[in-house]
Amino acid sequence: MNFYQISELQRLSGIKAHTIRIWEKRYAIIAPHRTDTNIRYYDDVQLKKLLNVAVLVAAGYKISKIAALSPAELREAVSKMQEEKPLDKQTGFYISQLVSAMLQFDEGTFSPLFDEILRKYGVEKGVLEVIYPFLHKTGLLWSVDETLPVQEHFASTLIRRKFLARIDALSEQAAEKQKKFIVFLPHHEWHELGTLFGELLIRSRGHRVINLGPSVPFEELEYTIGLVQPDYLFTLLTSDSYTEPLASLSAMLSARYKKTSLLLAGHENRLAPFAESRNLKLLRYPKDILMFL
Repeated sequence: MNFYQISELQRLSGIKAHTIRIWEKRYAIIAPHRTDTNIRYYDDVQLKKLLNVAVLVAAGYKISKIAALSPAELREAVSKMQEEKPLDKQTGFYISQLVSAMLQFDEGTFSPLFDEILRKYGVEKGVLEVIYPFLHKTGLLWSVDETLPVQEHFASTLIRRKFLARIDALSEQAAEKQKKFIVFLPHHEWHELGTLFGELLIRSRGHRVINLGPSVPFEELEYTIGLVQPDYLFTLLTSDSYTEPLASLSAMLSARYKKTSLLLAGHENRLAPFAESRNLKLLRYPKDILMFL
C-alpha cells in the first residue's frame, strides 16, 4: 500500500486540492487517514476512487450523483461511459486507467492498454493525446530531473520499452524530401524517455533519425554534425547546467551549419534563457515538433 499527500492526489487526478477537501466534507467522496500530528494522507484505494470520480466529472456527471454510487456502481458507470463515448472523448478514461495500473504495478493491464491506445488512435494521435497527457500528469516527461516515486519508475521503464519496440517497427521509408534528424542527450544526461518520445513522432512521419543516445559529449556531437549534415538536432533540456553548452551549440550551427537547426524541448522555465533564432527553435509542447516534420 502506498500513501499520498493531497498535493499528489491533485497532480495525479487533476482535481484541485481545495475541491478534494470540499468533496470530503460535503459528500464524503473519500475520507483521509491522519497521522499522529493530524496531517492528511491517502492510500491507493482512495486515489483509484478519485481517479474514477474525475473521469465521471469530466464527462458531465454531477458530484452529488457520483457520491450516491456504491463502489460497484461507480466502476460500472465508468465502464459504461467508456463504451458510450466516441473515440475522441475516451482520453480521460485511458489516462485514468494508465495511472491506476501504474500505481498498482500492474503490467498485465498497463502493457495491453498502451497497445490498445496506439492501435485505436494511431501512433501520432495516441502519443500526443493520451500518452503525453499521462506522462505530463505523472511528471515523467519534461520533469525527469525531479525525484520520482517508484511507481513512476515502473511506468517509465514500461513506456521506454514500448517506445523502442514501436521505433524498431517503423522502418525508414525512402522519400525524395525525407528530412534528417540527430537525436541526442547532453553529456551526463541519462533520462531518454523524452527524446525517445520525439523520435517516435519523427519516425512516424517517415523521416530519418540518427539517435546518438544519452550522455553525448559536445565535441563528439560536433563531429557527427559535420559528417551527417542533418536538417535538425533534437534534444531535451532538463537541467540549467546545459544552458551554456547548448547556447554555444546554437551559435556554432549559426556560424558553420546554416541549414541545421537545434530543436530544444523542455519546461518553460528551462527554456527562458534562450531566444529563438533561425538555428534555434524552442519546443514548449510535444506537438510543436510536428511543425518541423
